[in-house]
Amino acid sequence: MWGDAWLVATKDLRIELRSKVGLSQVIPFGVVALVLFAFALGPDRVQMAKGAPGLFWVAVLFTTVLAVQRSVSVEASDGAQDGLRLAGLDPAGLFLGKGLAIALQLIVLEVILAVGVVLLYGASVTTLWLLAVSCLLGTVGLAATGTLYGALSAGLKVRETLLPFLFLPIVTPVLLAGTRCWQAALAGGTPADGSLWLRLLVVFDAVYIAVGVLAFGPIQESL
Repeated sequence: MWGDAWLVATKDLRIELRSKVGLSQVIPFGVVALVLFAFALGPDRVQMAKGAPGLFWVAVLFTTVLAVQRSVSVEASDGAQDGLRLAGLDPAGLFLGKGLAIALQLIVLEVILAVGVVLLYGASVTTLWLLAVSCLLGTVGLAATGTLYGALSAGLKVRETLLPFLFLPIVTPVLLAGTRCWQAALAGGTPADGSLWLRLLVVFDAVYIAVGVLAFGPIQESL
């Protein structure tokens, strides 16, 4: 399973590096969204700093949808989906590999957006480890959920519109917990304020990774 996961992840990452879709579309989209949010809040630096945690996660959410749709579309053409099934790859490894590839792309994006939040919104980070752990756990949750629901919508002609419809309500706990952790990590918050939300992220990640490992195979067979 782990060998197949690594094989699929490196395959997806090589495709993204060669196509440069992430560099030319996904990352610029996230940065533009962050800049537009800054203009919408106006010149008040206090209000911008207060809104920074939620706006960061909204920008990550938008770009996650793009990354998942990109991951699905790669397998949708030229019979690539059938090729993966015929290759004899472990379905759990396929799920973990595609999720890992999406997660690594999101981590790069989040680093860029976090720097943008500090520069544009004037946010001051007081607990860096809480910020990093919440981003890591939130990324795992978004990637696992996106991979699972991306597979559910892969065989449908309306997958571009159905995926956000399925995905957005499910990841609300990740966005809420991530925002609360960021509020605790920025100036004025304490690590204790974010501990409960970190536990929520851990539970959410464990549930969706387990569901994905068990259900990805039957989903693939039904397509």
